[in-house]
Amino acid sequence: MTTLAELEEQRAHECRLTPDRALETLDEAEDFLRDRGQLTRTADSALPSLFEACHEEPYARESPGFGQWPATKFPWFGLLGARGHLILAIHRGKSLLVTDEVAALLDPICRAELARMEDADEAWARLLRHLAEAGPSELEDLQTELALAPKELKSLRAPLERCGAIVARSIVYEDPHRHTSLLARWDQVHAEPSRASDPRAALGDLLCAGVRAAVVAPEQELARWFSWRWYWDDGLLDELVDAGRVVRVDGHVATGA
Repeated sequence: MTTLAELEEQRAHECRLTPDRALETLDEAEDFLRDRGQLTRTADSALPSLFEACHEEPYARESPGFGQWPATKFPWFGLLGARGHLILAIHRGKSLLVTDEVAALLDPICRAELARMEDADEAWARLLRHLAEAGPSELEDLQTELALAPKELKSLRAPLERCGAIVARSIVYEDPHRHTSLLARWDQVHAEPSRASDPRAALGDLLCAGVRAAVVAPEQELARWFSWRWYWDDGLLDELVDAGRVVRVDGHVATGA
């Protein structure tokens, strides 16, 4: 069996954790995304991070938050989204870039969340129904059409984005210069339903994809990767291990044979 030390060495290479593996171009960053399947923005877990793989000095070393982002490569996360890769808030509210292949794994969960959230709250249902009728809409249009203040719309959309029911795409206009977002339902950005339909089984598939992306990850961390704690139970990981899809190695999890 591969040792934890060997897995960590493989992880350092595959996830570009050493300066000699630094991403130099946006095309390299896109290849990195396609290779791993999913990327966080900043390093906050074992999941691979785009900014960590840049190995660039921060924009403002003495400043927290945005100041710690790479000085010149910080736009790359959004630019990869502009190339057609989905940016989702399903990493417990944080942004996650995913490929089409990972989006297909997400599909049963996000469709289940559309139905769950529409049933759970009339205000959420009103926004979801409006998007179904009007199509993907910019924030300002939604505020006008639904008679919502900016803070009201923000409070409505946040939980819907966090669970994958809706997806936000950033838009920048140049004349006059302004930033906004386009909101869409999950079934509008991923129109083709996957063959799978069980969200719990889909979460298992997604966890396997996450472990493959990370190469090796602390076992206790997996339950915190994604927003849907209500589909997680203590038996899920055991089932993946029993099926040979992942293996346990000294308190960590790696891809099975």
